[in-house]
Amino acid sequence: MSEIAFLGAVEIGLVYALVGIGVFLAFRILDFPDLTVDGSFPLGAAVAAVIITSGIDPWTACLASILAGAAAGLVTAFLNQRFGILHLLASILTMIALFSINLRIMGRPNVALINQDTVLSPFYGLGLAGHYVRPLVVLVIVAIVVWLVARFLRSDFGLAMRATGVNPRMARAQGVKTAVHIYVGMAIANGLVGLAGALFAQTNGFADVTTGIGTIVVGLAAVIVGETLFRPRTIVIALIGCVVGSVLYRLAIQFALSADAVGLQASDLNLVTAVLVAIALILPRLRGRKAEA
Repeated sequence: MSEIAFLGAVEIGLVYALVGIGVFLAFRILDFPDLTVDGSFPLGAAVAAVIITSGIDPWTACLASILAGAAAGLVTAFLNQRFGILHLLASILTMIALFSINLRIMGRPNVALINQDTVLSPFYGLGLAGHYVRPLVVLVIVAIVVWLVARFLRSDFGLAMRATGVNPRMARAQGVKTAVHIYVGMAIANGLVGLAGALFAQTNGFADVTTGIGTIVVGLAAVIVGETLFRPRTIVIALIGCVVGSVLYRLAIQFALSADAVGLQASDLNLVTAVLVAIALILPRLRGRKAEA
């Protein structure tokens, strides 16, 4: 694997780390199986691409992508909380609707960002090569997100949200408005996914309506790999595990596709993804059986 390929994999891994954190919030904190991310990821990319090509500041585009992703999460939460639709089905309905909405936003299946200013543009003139600048900038953004999310989850509101996911009946008995926490949690989770989509579009130079396919699998892989490696006991370690898990997952895919001896091609990406996620799911079970023996 070349240095450029390695740094490229790290860069994509860091972008998808935001998806991993969003999935962690929905699945682990709220216990809310959420497939909305397959739609909110390209939604963030589409919103950012359209705003940037309109000549608006790319940081404003990122903010708009966060708000768009949050709105998608709120729709899923609304379907679940207001109408009692099963959380998995509610998220599928939102995901399907977002495919058409993303096409409406872009006006076509994809939008190119060639020769457009992005959040990375101001950093290219600092003397570093482009393949160093991109992962470093994304790393700083991810670090800020990890710090903010950790602070939030350790606040009183965040603790009530965690209680909502662990035992909603007990939380309600203690005066916690669980519906409010589900709305906020889903908005934050998909807002982060929307930000990931915006960064993906700007680092790769395009937004495409199909980029969201399999996003939930990538996010789950980041969470599972991180938990397998770190066995977190604190929120901070769990969030760091999501970031490290996402990067290692992308590196493993890049290594598998780059290894000539294996004979894999780019078209085998989904196969490699499925195998790696299956391994990440199986390893903790094997460890548990060994401990019981």
